[in-house]
Amino acid sequence: MLLSVEDLTIEAGGRRPILRDVSLSVGKGEVVGLVGESGSGKSTIARAVLRLLPQGATVSGRVLVSGADVLSMTPAALRDLRASQVSMIYQDPRSSLNPVRRIGDFLTERMVHTLGRPKAEARARALELLAAVGMRDPELCVRQYPHELSGGMLQRVVIAAALAADPALLLADEATSALDVTTQAETLALLRRVQAERELGMLFITHDLHLAAAYCDRVHVLYAGTVVESRPAKELFADPRHPYTAGLLACTPELADPRPIRPIPGRPPSLDDAFTGCPFAARCPHASVECDTWQPQPLTVAGGSAACRLVEA
Repeated sequence: MLLSVEDLTIEAGGRRPILRDVSLSVGKGEVVGLVGESGSGKSTIARAVLRLLPQGATVSGRVLVSGADVLSMTPAALRDLRASQVSMIYQDPRSSLNPVRRIGDFLTERMVHTLGRPKAEARARALELLAAVGMRDPELCVRQYPHELSGGMLQRVVIAAALAADPALLLADEATSALDVTTQAETLALLRRVQAERELGMLFITHDLHLAAAYCDRVHVLYAGTVVESRPAKELFADPRHPYTAGLLACTPELADPRPIRPIPGRPPSLDDAFTGCPFAARCPHASVECDTWQPQPLTVAGGSAACRLVEA
């Protein structure tokens, strides 16, 4: 297995953990989605794969990349992991780029200083990568500054940079949410093509369950730092078994079905909210008194699991 997260718990001083007993896996050539509201812990999982943890965090569990535990790696092994095995694509491409450096400098710097490639080889590789991600004039692009490119073009540059070291695993953290709908569709198609051609594993983070269902092979739904449902994307979309998953689908507008949007009541929990039972109970339309003390645990459903006591009712 390319990536295996096992019982990962991260605490950083709040009344509850940022993540609690999270387990998931990503195989070669597989796209696995992470879905949930802001603050649910999606980005923390991705950062844990690179051991970019909150300051002073207490961590338990394991994060294995190709069988090696990231949480116990030596500094040298961790540098190698970040340099050549795992790449992350962030939400806002401008935050990844130095506004006073040319695009060519951004793409070649890592290859020269980290991977030890000659400058001429690195520049040729940069041109090759820009062409691979659909930039029409790579020669012009490497001479340009970030402010000269549109958001969609910058996202392509960031994707090219992520592929520079031929990683086995991509972490896409809301990689298209800052783009307009048309550019988002083009970028998603590009990511899918590159992922399939290179048989990359991808952890795809989004707040859009419909997008995850269409784009991913499997989906994990997070709430308050725990995985509440894990199933193949098509089955989860067609028959959600956890009330939170059903709530996410119900509050997403659809052109083909212009029904009223039904938002999930209440607010997402913060790290100052502690729970004696199911963390979703206060917002769940099906909650009963027992839910206030029932400790969530994954229960078997078709194709995967759901952490809801109603599953076995």
